[in-house]
Amino acid sequence: MKRLFIIAFLALGITGFAQNDTKAETLLNEVSSKIKAYKNISLDFKYELNNVSENIKQETRGDVVIEGEKYKLNILGITRIYDGKTLYTISPEDEEVTISSDNTEDEGTITPSKMLSFYEDGYTYKMDIIQNVKGRQIQYVKLSPIDTNSEIKHVLLGIDATTKHIYNLIEVGKDGTKTILTVNSFKTDEPISKTLFTFDESKYSDYFINRID
Repeated sequence: MKRLFIIAFLALGITGFAQNDTKAETLLNEVSSKIKAYKNISLDFKYELNNVSENIKQETRGDVVIEGEKYKLNILGITRIYDGKTLYTISPEDEEVTISSDNTEDEGTITPSKMLSFYEDGYTYKMDIIQNVKGRQIQYVKLSPIDTNSEIKHVLLGIDATTKHIYNLIEVGKDGTKTILTVNSFKTDEPISKTLFTFDESKYSDYFINRID
């Protein structure tokens, strides 16, 4: 699950601008300002995990709705709802709901609510290649962890040069694992239900309710 939510993802951070590329800093600031101006964001994405040496190849799709710190994430048959205070993880396969405070930060993971602003802390960065993807100009920024003990070798963040929206994220691990998150659909300020981030326990009367704290 820890690797899974490096997905959600796009969120690592950028403090310490020393030695950073000025053009990359300007571009990332534009992306950040645009993201923060939206009331809510709805994403459909593809998640790929590859490690040739371990013969691991996984591909799946998911979707997430984000409003401030709140989110509802669906991936691998599991739904995660965070209402700003409490995290609900719903697993139909196990017929179980896990309820806890949001402790993902303590686990060192990246939460969906931060996935579009992760590049704001903990990395140095510089402009990388620009690619034409189906008529879209995608500018890549290479992010390198400041922490030399990080399991991450580097991250390539692909940004649509026109919309300033994040197109994809490519994380390369020191163990050779490559994780790719590609945004298939990016919608903003959509009408959403007032109860979207509300967990209704009455709907899961047959489930085991696991209250962690």
